[in-house]
Amino acid sequence: MDKLDHFFTRAEGLLTRLERVLPGAQPQSPDWHAAAAFRWDHLQRSLHPVPNFQRIGLADLLGIDDQKQRIQQNTRQFVNGGTANNVLLSGARGTGKSSLVKALLNEYAEQGLRVIQIDKQGLIDLSHIVALVQGRSERFILYCDDLSFNDAEPGYQALKAALDGDLVAFSDNLLIYATSNRRHLMPDYMQDNLATKHVGDEVHPAESVEEKVSLSERFGLWISFYPFTQDEYLAVAAHWLAHHGWKQGLADDVRTAALQWSLMRGSRSGRVAGQFAKDWCGKGSLAVRPE
Repeated sequence: MDKLDHFFTRAEGLLTRLERVLPGAQPQSPDWHAAAAFRWDHLQRSLHPVPNFQRIGLADLLGIDDQKQRIQQNTRQFVNGGTANNVLLSGARGTGKSSLVKALLNEYAEQGLRVIQIDKQGLIDLSHIVALVQGRSERFILYCDDLSFNDAEPGYQALKAALDGDLVAFSDNLLIYATSNRRHLMPDYMQDNLATKHVGDEVHPAESVEEKVSLSERFGLWISFYPFTQDEYLAVAAHWLAHHGWKQGLADDVRTAALQWSLMRGSRSGRVAGQFAKDWCGKGSLAVRPE
């Protein structure tokens, strides 16, 4: 009898999982009070709370004041119930694109902002997510990190339709914020540019080029990020050194070590500066620790 009960229990669990992924299955609403951040599970078509969301503040993000001001203004409009744009943050790696979205949640969570992280495979489930959040009082950012597409991926068409062109109205309490190292979200091939035509003094881009540009143009706000200058990089390194308890400031030896660190990593960015600060302060704590 125990074996039969065990069989029925496992069968019921299997059917429950199948119902979540079968076409037409409606996802269950999560506990919206469990967290301010959620992650969309494409396989199970369900939202899972992320209780331990990274605690980073807008004041911690240096060297991107203009980008920060523009996206904060857009987010403030959205949180306050006004009109706002979907946002594409593109450009140099490690310059704070993803951290900026996290900082916005920490800034505005108490005012009703929520973030749903989704990967590109889950974009085909946009209609399910819209159905879950529609009518709720919270304001939701659908967050796509490090987004890029190859040709003919299903998520590409789903995102393109959702941004502008779908017959079904997008929920007015939901925006899409995407980060990408690619300006047009898709790879650029030489053969695409070879098909560009010159008619008199005019340049007529190939249809493949126009198609790639069309997706990024559907984001109402397009914010670009650039590699840091040496001074910007050192300022960020000094900030994170102080954050981790370093009290001696950016002396010559520390400055030299920070620059050498960036040369080894082949990049001057906020991410690299933060990694240097962790390494330097970690070594310092070992040096003062008794054997």
